[in-house]
Amino acid sequence: MPRIESQPRTMVNLAQILPTLMLALAYLLLSPLPALAAGVYLEEMTSPELRERLAGGATTILIPLGGTEQNGPYMVLGKHNRRAYLLAGQIAQRLGNALVAPVVSYVPEGSIQPPAAHMRFAGTISIGEGAFEAMLEAAARSFRQHGFRDVVFLGDHGGYQNSEQRVASRLNREWAAERACRVHALPEYYRAAGDFAEMLKKRGYGAAEIGTHAGLADTALALALDKSLVRSEALAHAGKPDPRDGVAGDPRRATEELGQAGVQHIVDLSVTAIRQAARAR
Repeated sequence: MPRIESQPRTMVNLAQILPTLMLALAYLLLSPLPALAAGVYLEEMTSPELRERLAGGATTILIPLGGTEQNGPYMVLGKHNRRAYLLAGQIAQRLGNALVAPVVSYVPEGSIQPPAAHMRFAGTISIGEGAFEAMLEAAARSFRQHGFRDVVFLGDHGGYQNSEQRVASRLNREWAAERACRVHALPEYYRAAGDFAEMLKKRGYGAAEIGTHAGLADTALALALDKSLVRSEALAHAGKPDPRDGVAGDPRRATEELGQAGVQHIVDLSVTAIRQAARAR
């Protein structure tokens, strides 16, 4: 009968390769793990992590300005906040040297008493222009203190664009001699949303459908960024919008695909404008 040598041979092979396996395991355990992709949101960092990012050249801070307001029956009150947060994140990733501050969600929305504009609808929050500008100014001063060289306001709402400009102008005049830090109120960010409306017109949609608030354009951008912002099932069974419900436009044909073009345009235009402003500082 032939001898069975398979088991002894296997044991010998294991004994031969065991030292190699042990060395490989030790190498894996002792070697540093590959660095994870660095995040861009300041509030998700520790203070030492932020100092390291500043030392590494991330000296541009984006301040997303949102707003808490009614957006009709099919879009959530925090649309501007979520949109500004996500767009700022994409812009920062593209820039490579930028971080994103917490979203400013308390903004001027009109008279509280008597209620006007969006304040006529439940859930809208409004503060005065003076308080809003003081908050922006204090935030910019804080970031200058920590070593940021470019502070950028990304205003997602039309009602406070002038306030952004006033704060930026005041601080830039004050800091003109030193020029260690500049504040940029970025009109291109908000203007890009208007460009998106023109893009939709070229695709055959009418101005009345595109709208100016919670209409086709607004809803398409929301779907492209975060579908949870839109009550899509209810919208699919909705009739023609009633302006008395806080909608200016018709969101029923909005799609994620339409919104992606707008998102890309906002990011592209903002990145270009921020780079140009930083070079000119």
